[in-house]
Amino acid sequence: MTGAESRGAARGSGRLAELDLLRFVAALAVLAFHYFIAFRSVWGEAPAELFPAISTVSGLGILGVELFFMISGFVILMSVWGRGLGAFALSRVVRLYPAYWVSVGVTAALYGLTEAEALDPKLDAAGYVANLTMLQRLFEVTDATGVYWSLWVELRFYLLISVLVIFGATLGRCLAFMGVWLAAAAFFAGSDDHWVELIVMPKYAAYFIGGMSFYLMTRYGPRFVLWCVAGLSAGLAVSAALDRVHGRIDLVGYQAMPVPDWAVIATVVAFYVLMALVALGWLGWLRWRGLVVLGALTYPLYLFHTAGAVLIVPALRDSLPPWLTAAVTVLAVAALSYAVHRIVERPVQEFVRARRRRPVAVPVPVTPAVRGEKASVP
Repeated sequence: MTGAESRGAARGSGRLAELDLLRFVAALAVLAFHYFIAFRSVWGEAPAELFPAISTVSGLGILGVELFFMISGFVILMSVWGRGLGAFALSRVVRLYPAYWVSVGVTAALYGLTEAEALDPKLDAAGYVANLTMLQRLFEVTDATGVYWSLWVELRFYLLISVLVIFGATLGRCLAFMGVWLAAAAFFAGSDDHWVELIVMPKYAAYFIGGMSFYLMTRYGPRFVLWCVAGLSAGLAVSAALDRVHGRIDLVGYQAMPVPDWAVIATVVAFYVLMALVALGWLGWLRWRGLVVLGALTYPLYLFHTAGAVLIVPALRDSLPPWLTAAVTVLAVAALSYAVHRIVERPVQEFVRARRRRPVAVPVPVTPAVRGEKASVP
């Protein structure tokens, strides 16, 4: 490994604050899409008509999840490097499940103990229990809240990347893995086959692969082959993003989802540019300590913003202007997210981290006593 590659490996093994910022931006994008475009039943009318000035930008927030997938490709590959399967699985359980379980409980309480009706999944107790596994789609059970669909995609990505964990992540193996997956995603693009969608994930594979290629640039430098993989994945990502936005427009109409094709293309290209800047170290100056806090808020914000809107917006929409109602809701959800991080996520993560660092007590052999002397411990 060259000196530049050594520096890249060192940089590629630690926390990157710029990714915390991008995570938070992705979460805000999803929130904006839901609050200002998608949640018609929450507002009682089309949100795009209530917030016309930001309707196009908010509509592009539908792609915030795709940015999450790119960041996940980068971060998960970084986290599995030199790690065993057990450690990787434990890290994912600790990262995903504590806040998720609280989210399922809050959602069940919201629809079971209040008169909330908007976005009601209409689940019974067994349905909510199935949701606690995060595998509810495997059992053909409805998600308790809409954002859970992306976690099912993430879990399948973890299963795929476990192949690299088992065999050991190297540059060559990563390139082979990414090449095969990208080729399969391109070949099956547009396929409606259940097993293809379940395993290959042609709609989302390009984003994970793009993120992985940028991590490898961080570790090994901006090699030509990695730029080629990133470029090919970008082409597939643009096509997938256009299909997703077109599907939404076909469902609700352009007036309710006023997002032109050029804006979709520009947004996906911007994702790739931003991730390239991260890989090249050009965003390394972003070292504000608050970015770590924003990164920590991201997952709870993603999980709880729907419940917050369902509870707060109908209570305020008839007495406050739409903008003020939205502002109060966002602040309340941010406060809840911070509380979940401090009270639930952080203690669990610190407990597990402390347990893993605790040295294992090994019995020390005692030398038999010599006549007239005590046994000594070396």
